[in-house]
Amino acid sequence: MTALNRVPSLMVRAGTASVFTIAAVGGSVVVPGVASDAAAATPATKALQVAASKKGSPYKWGASGPRRFDCSGLTLYSFKKAGKKLPRTAAQQYNKTHHISAKSRKAGDLVFFHSGSNVYHVGIYAGKGKIWHAPKTGDVVRLQKIWTKSVWYGRVS
Repeated sequence: MTALNRVPSLMVRAGTASVFTIAAVGGSVVVPGVASDAAAATPATKALQVAASKKGSPYKWGASGPRRFDCSGLTLYSFKKAGKKLPRTAAQQYNKTHHISAKSRKAGDLVFFHSGSNVYHVGIYAGKGKIWHAPKTGDVVRLQKIWTKSVWYGRVS
């Protein structure tokens, strides 16, 4: 199978210049309904990318990067790199976010783990029921399935 068969949209013509010609001269093609990398890079998306880039970094209680993290330190660091300010602890971060339903959650939203009204852990929602987080002492930053229904969601604004 050739690249042309896999990506038939490459055969689309933009005006009188083909996509191949535009790409060869370093131009870009706007495709309706498809966001450019710059437009898609919201602060939440950037924060998610930063958190994912820290995969394997060791957990350290009270640490907020750039090499070691606790749970809220990872979210604080990730959103700071994306241009958003968050308070230090998971509970403070929960209080600072716009609370949303599980149905409304999107990649880049914060996932808060709670026992009753006590927020004890936070991660960044990655989609498909998974989060990037710094789990606990002896562990590392990693992608993991949400393991409980005792979670609340928050969106950083």
